[in-house]
This record gives sequence, C-alpha cells and structure tokens, in this order.
Amino acid sequence: MVNLVLLCFSFITLLAFGKCLLPPPCDSEIYCSGPILHQVQEAKLFDDDKYFVDMKLKSAPADVLAAFKLLSNESPNSSIPATKLKEFLDANFEKPGTEFETWMPTDWHEKPKFLSGIADEKLRMWGEEIHNLWKSLGRKIQNNVKDHPELYSQIYTPHPVVVPGGRFRELYYWDSYWVINGLLLSEMTETAHGMIQNFLFLVNRYGFVPNGGRIYYERRSQPPFLTLMVESYYEATKDQQFLREALPVLEKEYEFWMQNRSVALKESGLDHVLNRYIVEADLPRPESYTDDLELAEGLSHELKQQLWMDLKAGAESGWDFTSRWFINSTGHNDGTLRETRTSQILPTDLNALLCRNERTLASFHRLLGNTESAALYDQAAARRTKAMEALLWDAERGAWFDYNLVTHSKHFEFYPSNLAPVWARCYSQPEMEEKAVKYLKGSGALDFPNGVPTSLRESGQQWDYPNAWPPLQHMLIEGLSKLSSEDAKNLASNLAQRWIKTNWLAYEKYKAMFEKYDVNGDGKPGGGGEYEVQLGFGWTNGVALQLLDQYGATLTSGGRRVCVDLLLPLAVSIALMLH
Repeated sequence: MVNLVLLCFSFITLLAFGKCLLPPPCDSEIYCSGPILHQVQEAKLFDDDKYFVDMKLKSAPADVLAAFKLLSNESPNSSIPATKLKEFLDANFEKPGTEFETWMPTDWHEKPKFLSGIADEKLRMWGEEIHNLWKSLGRKIQNNVKDHPELYSQIYTPHPVVVPGGRFRELYYWDSYWVINGLLLSEMTETAHGMIQNFLFLVNRYGFVPNGGRIYYERRSQPPFLTLMVESYYEATKDQQFLREALPVLEKEYEFWMQNRSVALKESGLDHVLNRYIVEADLPRPESYTDDLELAEGLSHELKQQLWMDLKAGAESGWDFTSRWFINSTGHNDGTLRETRTSQILPTDLNALLCRNERTLASFHRLLGNTESAALYDQAAARRTKAMEALLWDAERGAWFDYNLVTHSKHFEFYPSNLAPVWARCYSQPEMEEKAVKYLKGSGALDFPNGVPTSLRESGQQWDYPNAWPPLQHMLIEGLSKLSSEDAKNLASNLAQRWIKTNWLAYEKYKAMFEKYDVNGDGKPGGGGEYEVQLGFGWTNGVALQLLDQYGATLTSGGRRVCVDLLLPLAVSIALMLH
C-alpha cells in the first residue's frame, strides 16, 4: 500500500485550507500571470495562445503594466474591448521570433557517411533532404535576450540550437535527444555539443532542465534524457574531458528527480521508491491559457487548482495529453481530459528511463575510475528494478504497467510505454523479454501498417489512438533490436520498415516531416489535441535518420520488405511439399 503521508503534500494542504499556498509559476506579471495575460488570452486575439506569451516587450515591464492599468481604468466595470487590446499590443509588443537571429550551422556539410549505407536510391535521396532540414531548424538567441531578459519570455542559452519546428520555436527538452542523435549521424558534432552545453547550463541555473526555453516553463521539466544525450555524444567523440565536466551536472539533475519527483511505497512488507511527474503550479498554462480555463469551468476552486497542476504534470511527461493520465471519480483509468490526474500515476517509462540513467551514470563513473560512485549507481538501478518488478510488472500479462496511487493498482490499457523497460534493459529475468514480445504481439498494437499507435483508445487527445509518435516508435524498435531472439530482432526490422514507409509517403505527398502520424493512412499526418499538427520536425527527422542508418541496407521506399519470421513458415511448407 502507498504511504498516503508521502503523497503530494500540496494537494492535501489545498484540500484542507481551500486556498492557494503555492508561488506563481514564474515571476513575470505579464507572461505567467496577471491581468494582461488574462484579458489578452480571454479575448482570443490569436489562433494559438502561445503566440502572445512569445511576444517581446518594447519597453520595461513596469512601463507596460502602467500603460495597461491606464487602459483598464477606461473600462473599470467590464473587459477591455478587443480593438483597444489590439492597439495596446501593437504599441507595447513585437511579434514572436525577434529574439532570434539568422544562423546557419557551421558544421553542416553535404553527404555524411551514413547515407552511403542506404541501399534504396529513393530513400538515400530522402535521407539527404532530411539532412538538409537541419539548416532550416537552426536558431541562435540574440545577445539582447542576455542583456535585457526582462523584455522576453525567452530563456537565454549561450549556444545555438536546432528546434522542433512550427509553433515550437525554442528548444525543448526530450525532443532534443532524438535531434542530437540525428545531428551526430549528420556529423554535426559541434552543434550537438552546443545543445548539450545549453542543457547543462540550464541545470546549473534551475537545478533541472525546464520543459522548454521559455520562462513560463520554469516550474516543469520533461523526461530526463540529458544523461543519454551525453552518452550519445561520448560514443561519437570519446571526449573524456567533456564527460568529466558534465558528470557532476548530470548528478545534480538526477538528485532533482529523486528529491522532488519521487514517492515512497510499501509492497509485501518491503519499502520501494519510484518516480512520477508532478508540478506544483496551480494556474492555467500561459501557452494554453484559454484551454485550461474552459476545461476547468464549473469546478470548485480546489479542483481547478488540482486540474491545472495535473495538466502541467502531463506537459512535463511529454504526453500532453492522453487517456493514460485519466483517473475518474471511481479511481479507474477512464474518463476525460477534465479528469487528468498525472501526479497520481507512477509511469513505467519514466522509471525505466531513470533506471537507464542510473546504469549510464554508473558506467560514466567506472570509465573515469570512480569505482565507489559507480557501485552506488549500480545499487540504485538494482533497487529500482526490484521496485518496478514489485509494483509495475505483471507476470501473467508479460509487461509493465503504470501504477495508480489512488487505487493502488495497475492500469492494464496498452501503451508503447508498457515495453519501456525492454528499451532500458531494466529487468532481472531473461524470460521477461520473451513474455514482453508475446504481450506486444497479442496486444493488437501491431495490426496497423503505419506504426504502433500511442494507445488503443480514441479519446480525441493527441497522445492516443490513432496517432503514432516518432520517439515511441524508436524506443520500441531499439528495445526489440537488442534482444537476443531472432523473433524480436525481425519484429524490430519490420516495425522500422513500417515507420520509414509512413514517413516517406508523407514526405512524397507534402514535402514535409510531421511531429506525428496517423496509423490508419499511408503518409497521413496525425491530429487531435490542442493545436494543428506541426511541421519541421526535429525528433521525426532524428528518428528517421537513425532508422535509415541502422536498417538502410534492407529498407525500401516501396515498403515491400516482408519480415523473415513471416516467410519462414512458407519456406518450410514448400520444402516439405518438394520432399
């Protein structure tokens, strides 16, 4: 049973006293809270709430606040008319994007070596075009952001970045893991190094990496992939000095997750500690302000605060949003977005990632000769593996499942994250991987020719059916490809072919890479959620390049490759007939 005393203290305090005891998400009375944010977003002057909070101030915040107060005095008993608000914005703000200067990656060059390993000519040419996209996604922050941070919602970082694309015009945390892996394949080690240095800079400033490069993200993070970014860079460069300098910062981030995102539980008389997403910031998200206000309409003050915190926790998870985080009034994994309770769930993939981080930190210490520290991280990984098997693993079903802190039970819906421990290599018994492959085959998730769906529930949210997301495809394929059985390896190869075919067909039709795809249509972009599907797209490019590199000898643009394990029974039958 969960020790309820160790559950979110802030929730208990809010329910007990009925008032907000939490600080605002950030200090800005313009970008994060206050009457300007409220009135501008409520007026819906822009199609996307993110547009306003990315605009630059033309003068000091105090002057803008004073000007708004004068404007408010003209309409003391009602909202400011939209025309007046528009005039106010024109006088006091610049459009988004002025915080960046034109920048071309200095280490980009034609024909990186990995392209030569792609046998299919059309796919090889497509790989070149994806490689070219890095040039259009590069951004460098102007020095004025460093000199006058009060005028921007942009967080200054010292090195240029490759951004996801579309509305995501700044750096984002977990997206960048796949971006960096793609950059390293493109032999753009200087750009990759700079991006990692930015994340180390952010950990030194905040104690963790924010969700993205805006001050309205300052209270929430995203899945902690920084340690694996450093691992990818070290594997490509063997730069031990960089590793030595980065390691203390990686440990600082790890401590943040253990101190601020962990829960102690007791199961069968044994104590365990696992991690969750939780964000103690109880106002609407500035970048999705009206969505959050409308969703919470009619709820009590306390329930509004809880919902807004859990929506931010959902954003911290990277899965924003999904039925995976729904807990209805009876405590079960069912309901609607309004019943999002992210902080009351122990996610399988977060704990698998932290387990892999612990093992990677141990390997870094061993490599640098720190045997005692390496042993401590090995022990941490072993403890987590034991906890995951006690609380998340289901031997009968053959997979790991999210744990509900309300009902003290598992959620048995299908999500690709149920296989995350296979990707992380975080399990103790070899038979577990065999059971996991059997679970995947029997789940129904492999019935789609264009990728593995994010769930089998159609909720209207973008991290659900019918959408398939690049990072989840890659984690699943990478995990299966490293298993010992040929069956698993062939399944990984088959899934890689499906995903490349989907990306390739969409590119042929639209000349664009998308952030997500629909599993029901050849080359059909995904949909749902709070915004239109975005073009670009950083992690899609990175995943495609990694799969082209790993499977380039066998992938085809026509998608006619048939998995070997499907051909083998036919070959045996023919042989018997001939005999």
